[in-house]
Amino acid sequence: MKVKLIVGLGNPGRAHIYDRHNIGFMMIDYMSNKFGFKLFNHRDFSIGRKKIHGKEIHFLKPLTYMNLSGLAVKQYIEKKEISPQEVLVILDDFAINLGTIRVRQRGSAGGHHGLEDIIKELKTEYIPRIRIGIGPVPDGTDPKDFVLQKFSREELPVVVKVKDEIISLVRKIVKEGVENLTIEVK
Repeated sequence: MKVKLIVGLGNPGRAHIYDRHNIGFMMIDYMSNKFGFKLFNHRDFSIGRKKIHGKEIHFLKPLTYMNLSGLAVKQYIEKKEISPQEVLVILDDFAINLGTIRVRQRGSAGGHHGLEDIIKELKTEYIPRIRIGIGPVPDGTDPKDFVLQKFSREELPVVVKVKDEIISLVRKIVKEGVENLTIEVK
Protein backbone atom coordinates (compact mmCIF):
# COMPACT_ATOMS: atom_id res chain seq x y z
CA MET A 1 0.00 0.00 0.00
CA LYS A 2 1.34 3.42 -0.91
CA VAL A 3 1.36 6.40 1.46
CA LYS A 4 -0.99 9.30 0.66
CA LEU A 5 -1.04 11.16 4.00
CA ILE A 6 1.82 11.91 6.39
CA VAL A 7 0.74 12.91 9.90
CA GLY A 8 3.14 14.49 12.39
CA LEU A 9 2.03 14.31 16.02
CA GLY A 10 2.45 17.11 18.54
CA ASN A 11 0.64 19.70 20.62
CA PRO A 12 -0.42 23.07 19.21
CA GLY A 13 0.69 26.38 20.70
CA ARG A 14 3.90 28.34 21.10
CA ALA A 15 4.64 26.80 24.49
CA HIS A 16 5.08 23.34 22.90
CA ILE A 17 6.91 24.17 19.65
CA TYR A 18 10.26 22.68 20.70
CA ASP A 19 9.06 19.99 23.13
CA ARG A 20 10.44 16.50 22.59
CA HIS A 21 6.82 15.35 22.27
CA ASN A 22 6.43 17.65 19.24
CA ILE A 23 9.05 16.04 17.01
CA GLY A 24 6.23 14.93 14.67
CA PHE A 25 5.12 18.56 14.25
CA MET A 26 8.77 19.58 13.80
CA MET A 27 9.10 17.03 11.00
CA ILE A 28 6.03 18.30 9.12
CA ASP A 29 7.37 21.86 9.41
CA TYR A 30 10.79 20.68 8.21
CA MET A 31 9.23 18.83 5.26
CA SER A 32 7.24 21.95 4.41
CA ASN A 33 10.54 23.80 4.11
CA LYS A 34 12.49 21.01 2.34
CA PHE A 35 9.72 19.97 -0.08
CA GLY A 36 8.45 23.52 -0.63
CA PHE A 37 4.80 23.50 0.41
CA LYS A 38 2.73 25.71 2.69
CA LEU A 39 0.61 24.58 5.62
CA PHE A 40 -2.89 26.00 5.93
CA ASN A 41 -4.79 25.98 9.21
CA HIS A 42 -8.28 24.55 9.41
CA ARG A 43 -10.27 24.14 12.60
CA ASP A 44 -8.83 20.77 13.67
CA PHE A 45 -5.60 20.52 11.66
CA SER A 46 -2.93 22.19 9.53
CA ILE A 47 -2.64 20.70 6.06
CA GLY A 48 -0.30 20.95 3.09
CA ARG A 49 0.19 19.06 -0.19
CA LYS A 50 3.12 18.33 -2.45
CA LYS A 51 3.91 15.93 -5.29
CA ILE A 52 6.80 13.62 -4.47
CA HIS A 53 7.89 11.09 -7.10
CA GLY A 54 4.81 12.10 -9.09
CA LYS A 55 2.40 11.25 -6.26
CA GLU A 56 0.36 13.83 -4.39
CA ILE A 57 1.14 13.55 -0.70
CA HIS A 58 -0.89 15.30 2.00
CA PHE A 59 0.88 16.49 5.19
CA LEU A 60 -1.17 16.97 8.35
CA LYS A 61 -0.61 18.31 11.87
CA PRO A 62 -3.60 17.63 14.17
CA LEU A 63 -4.47 20.75 16.18
CA THR A 64 -6.67 18.77 18.58
CA TYR A 65 -3.83 18.16 21.10
CA MET A 66 -1.89 14.92 21.25
CA ASN A 67 -4.43 12.76 23.08
CA LEU A 68 -7.19 13.59 20.54
CA SER A 69 -5.09 13.27 17.37
CA GLY A 70 -7.35 10.55 16.01
CA LEU A 71 -10.27 12.95 15.63
CA ALA A 72 -8.43 15.17 13.15
CA VAL A 73 -6.92 12.23 11.25
CA LYS A 74 -10.26 10.43 10.95
CA GLN A 75 -12.03 13.61 9.81
CA TYR A 76 -9.41 14.21 7.10
CA ILE A 77 -9.11 10.66 5.73
CA GLU A 78 -12.88 10.24 5.53
CA LYS A 79 -13.16 13.49 3.57
CA LYS A 80 -10.31 12.53 1.20
CA GLU A 81 -11.15 8.79 1.01
CA ILE A 82 -7.72 7.71 2.29
CA SER A 83 -7.43 4.32 4.00
CA PRO A 84 -5.63 3.91 7.37
CA GLN A 85 -2.92 1.88 5.61
CA GLU A 86 -2.20 4.90 3.36
CA VAL A 87 -1.43 7.08 6.42
CA LEU A 88 2.13 7.40 7.74
CA VAL A 89 2.27 8.70 11.32
CA ILE A 90 5.45 10.35 12.63
CA LEU A 91 5.74 10.38 16.42
CA ASP A 92 8.14 10.55 19.34
CA ASP A 93 9.11 7.54 21.47
CA PHE A 94 10.87 8.05 24.82
CA ALA A 95 11.63 4.31 25.08
CA ILE A 96 13.97 4.63 22.07
CA ASN A 97 17.28 6.48 22.29
CA LEU A 98 17.68 9.80 20.52
CA GLY A 99 19.20 9.14 17.11
CA THR A 100 17.21 5.94 16.51
CA ILE A 101 14.34 5.79 14.03
CA ARG A 102 11.97 2.82 13.73
CA VAL A 103 9.58 2.25 10.86
CA ARG A 104 6.69 -0.18 11.30
CA GLN A 105 3.73 -1.11 9.12
CA ARG A 106 1.49 -1.82 12.09
CA GLY A 107 1.43 -2.48 15.81
CA SER A 108 0.19 -1.25 19.15
CA ALA A 109 0.40 2.31 20.38
CA GLY A 110 3.23 1.34 22.74
CA GLY A 111 1.91 3.76 25.38
CA HIS A 112 1.85 6.78 23.04
CA HIS A 113 -1.53 8.47 23.61
CA GLY A 114 -1.59 10.27 20.25
CA LEU A 115 -1.07 7.04 18.31
CA GLU A 116 -3.45 5.27 20.68
CA ASP A 117 -6.21 7.74 19.79
CA ILE A 118 -5.54 7.34 16.06
CA ILE A 119 -5.75 3.54 16.40
CA LYS A 120 -8.99 3.90 18.38
CA GLU A 121 -10.61 6.32 15.90
CA LEU A 122 -9.52 4.41 12.78
CA LYS A 123 -10.33 1.04 14.41
CA THR A 124 -7.11 -0.64 13.27
CA GLU A 125 -3.47 -1.14 14.27
CA TYR A 126 -2.56 -1.41 10.57
CA ILE A 127 -1.31 2.15 10.40
CA PRO A 128 2.29 2.67 9.22
CA ARG A 129 4.42 4.77 11.56
CA ILE A 130 7.86 6.25 12.04
CA ARG A 131 8.90 6.33 15.69
CA ILE A 132 11.63 8.84 16.46
CA GLY A 133 13.64 8.15 19.59
CA ILE A 134 13.76 11.02 22.08
CA GLY A 135 15.13 9.04 25.05
CA PRO A 136 16.42 7.81 27.29
CA VAL A 137 14.39 9.24 30.16
CA PRO A 138 16.86 10.14 32.94
CA ASP A 139 16.56 8.19 36.18
CA GLY A 140 14.15 9.82 38.59
CA THR A 141 12.36 11.80 35.85
CA ASP A 142 8.68 11.24 35.13
CA PRO A 143 8.25 10.40 31.41
CA LYS A 144 5.25 12.77 31.29
CA ASP A 145 7.54 15.63 32.32
CA PHE A 146 10.42 14.45 30.12
CA VAL A 147 8.42 14.54 26.86
CA LEU A 148 7.47 18.18 27.54
CA GLN A 149 11.11 19.23 27.93
CA LYS A 150 13.13 20.89 25.16
CA PHE A 151 16.10 19.13 23.56
CA SER A 152 19.42 20.08 25.15
CA ARG A 153 22.04 22.05 23.23
CA GLU A 154 24.15 18.86 23.05
CA GLU A 155 21.25 16.91 21.52
CA LEU A 156 20.41 19.42 18.78
CA PRO A 157 23.03 18.19 16.26
CA VAL A 158 21.54 14.68 16.52
CA VAL A 159 18.02 16.12 16.05
CA VAL A 160 19.20 17.86 12.85
CA LYS A 161 20.66 14.59 11.51
CA VAL A 162 17.42 12.76 12.39
CA LYS A 163 15.38 15.37 10.50
CA ASP A 164 17.53 14.91 7.39
CA GLU A 165 17.29 11.12 7.69
CA ILE A 166 13.49 11.37 7.93
CA ILE A 167 13.43 13.40 4.68
CA SER A 168 15.33 10.58 2.93
CA LEU A 169 13.08 7.97 4.53
CA VAL A 170 9.89 9.74 3.46
CA ARG A 171 11.14 9.95 -0.14
CA LYS A 172 11.92 6.21 -0.08
CA ILE A 173 8.59 5.28 1.55
CA VAL A 174 6.59 7.36 -0.95
CA LYS A 175 8.44 5.69 -3.83
CA GLU A 176 8.66 2.11 -2.54
CA GLY A 177 6.19 1.68 0.34
CA VAL A 178 6.70 1.03 4.03
CA GLU A 179 9.15 -1.57 5.31
CA ASN A 180 10.00 -2.55 8.87
CA LEU A 181 13.42 -1.14 9.63
CA THR A 182 15.43 0.54 12.34
CA ILE A 183 17.95 3.28 11.62
CA GLU A 184 20.68 4.56 13.94
CA VAL A 185 21.72 8.17 13.29
CA LYS A 186 25.12 9.08 14.75
